This record gives sequence, structure tokens and C-alpha cells, in this order.
Amino acid sequence: MNSVLLAALSMGGIGLTFSILLTIANQKLKVEEDPKIAKVDEALPGANCGACGYPGCAACAEALVKGEVGIDACPVCDDQEREEIAEILGIELEEGKRKVAVLLCQGGVKNVNNKAEYQGISSCLAASFVNGGERACDYGCIGKGDCVEVCDFDAIHMGADGLPVIDREKCTGCARCVEACPRNIIELHPIDHHVFVLCKNQDKGASARKVCDRACIGCKICEKFDKSGGFTVDNFLASVDHDKYDKDFELPTDKCPTDAIQLVGEKDEE
Repeated sequence: MNSVLLAALSMGGIGLTFSILLTIANQKLKVEEDPKIAKVDEALPGANCGACGYPGCAACAEALVKGEVGIDACPVCDDQEREEIAEILGIELEEGKRKVAVLLCQGGVKNVNNKAEYQGISSCLAASFVNGGERACDYGCIGKGDCVEVCDFDAIHMGADGLPVIDREKCTGCARCVEACPRNIIELHPIDHHVFVLCKNQDKGASARKVCDRACIGCKICEKFDKSGGFTVDNFLASVDHDKYDKDFELPTDKCPTDAIQLVGEKDEE
């Protein structure tokens, strides 16, 4: 009995000793968390969408406090939240333009031809591996709504023509739809950019127009009429340089034969 009691006391003593040592080590080695991290975390919108590149808002808050990322790290933050975070961090907030998603395609069911009947998984990504789905344009929207599924802000829905419709007021610029699109036809642009070539088709004009009524055919009419140098045509596809072409609500010409160049957004939305 004495040996059992002695063993129990010995084990208890060892346990108590380790507990004391661990307590001392914890006090000596613990890293105090900067109280700003909790404050910034509280100021963030709490979406935990991962658009900032971190697994959640708490990790983003820590990176902001440590100066590892800029104040615009969270694309979901509105101006008021950014101002609050800047005040917590004691830095001056630089004015930035809010970015929104833009769909660079008009190849809806009325404009684009079909090449086959797709019967696979209802997913743009899945269809992209099976001959690109049913639509004949290899550059345009597949129309299965992967971008809708990943949007946490109810900013995208599928329209009657089989194309995503983006609500610019709800869009936070988180870029999840950009990442989800296998055709890379959704891009983020400053909200004050309104003139776009809504096409990504790089086939020759005749081939492009054969599959879609709204395809850019590389005719260079926009390049010819624009004197700012903001429109160029490369690989049979026109593009706009918004740094040069700064006319928010004015098309370079009304002679585009396929209406591939369009105005996006409203004049009073800024």
C-alpha cells in the first residue's frame, strides 16, 4: 500500500512540476496580440470570402496591421469601412476607384449559333472540357452560371438570353466570378469605365461573325474613327485603352457593324 501511495505522490509531484514549468514558459514566451488586429477584424465586413487572398477576415486583419498588405486588400470593404480601418491603423486613406465586374461577351442564345447539344454536368468548367458546351463561339460565355454560384453578394444572375447579368450596385469587386469563368471573359474595371468591346473572339472576321452576330470582326473602324489612340485592333480583336480613351459615355463611332462596342453602366452610378 505504501508503494502505491508513494508512486501516486511521485506522479502527482511530477505533474505539478510540469504544470508549473509550462505556466512559466507560457508567460515568458507568449506573444501579445496587437489589439489593433481585433479592431480591424471587427471593422472588416466579415464576409470571409477569401477575395483578399487570406482564408478569412481575421487573417486579413492581421496582415493589415502588420503592413503586409495595403488598405485596399479587402475588395468587399466600402468607403466607410476603409476609412474606419485607416483610422485604426493611423494612416491616411488614399482615394481609389471602386471596381466592378464586367462581362465581355454578348453571345446570348439569340446572337450565337450552337454547334452541339450538351448533356453533361451543368457547369461552365465541366462543359469547357467537353468541346466547350453547345455554343459555337470558343471564346464566349458558356452560359452555365458558374459565376452566379460563386457570388456571395447576389450581384449576378442569369438573364433570359443565357448570359450573366451583373448588378454593378451590388458588385463588390471580390473577383470570385473572374476566377470562376473558364473563358476569362469577366474582368474587373473601375466603375467609371463605361466603353467596352464586349467580345473576346480572336478568329478572323468572317469566322467570328459566322458563330455570333455580335462578335468583333477586327474591321478597324473604331481604330480609324478614334483620334485618341484609345482603340487598337490586334489578332482580329479590338480593345480599348481607358487611359487614352476617357470619354465615359461616348462611343468612338456608331459605324461598328456588329455593335460589339457598347456602353456599360449608368451616368449617375458613380
